[in-house]
Amino acid sequence: MPRRRPGALRAERGTYGDRRPPAWAWRLPSVDRLPPVAAAAVHWARPGRGDEVADLLTRYRAFLDRPGSPLLLAPSSCPACPGCARDDIAVVRDELADLHRTLPPAARTALGRVLHGLDAEFRRRTLPEPDPPADRWADRRGRPLAWWHRRIYGEVP
Repeated sequence: MPRRRPGALRAERGTYGDRRPPAWAWRLPSVDRLPPVAAAAVHWARPGRGDEVADLLTRYRAFLDRPGSPLLLAPSSCPACPGCARDDIAVVRDELADLHRTLPPAARTALGRVLHGLDAEFRRRTLPEPDPPADRWADRRGRPLAWWHRRIYGEVP
C-alpha cells in the first residue's frame, strides 16, 4: 500500500495550524495594522468577521487617542445590547482577548504584538482601582476578570 503524503493528510484534517491561508483570504481587505499574512489568517479563521477585528482595534485606539491623562473608563449605558456594550472599553478588550485565543498561530502572534503595545499605553494612561467593587474582581461564575476591568471608571453616562 502506498504511503500518503503529509500534505494530503493535513488537507484532510482541515486545521489551519501551520498552513498558509487560501487564495480567497488574501484578496480581502487588510485588517487594521496587521501584516498581510496575519490579515489573511484572520479572514480565514473568522469568515465574514474580519471587519469586526478592525472595528474593535479602532475603538481601542480611539479610546487611547483621547486627550488628557489619566483616562477614565466609561461604563456602557445599556450593557445588555451588544452594540452598546462596546461603549465600555473593558468589553472591547474582552472581545479582543477572545478573538486572540481563536486565531491561528501567525495571526495570533501579530495581533498579540499590536495588543501588547496598546495594553502598555492603556496601563500608562489609566489608573488602577484602589478598592474595586466585588463585581470587578470576578464574574457571576466566580472566575477572575482580567486586569483591565480593575481600572478607575468615570461617571455613568
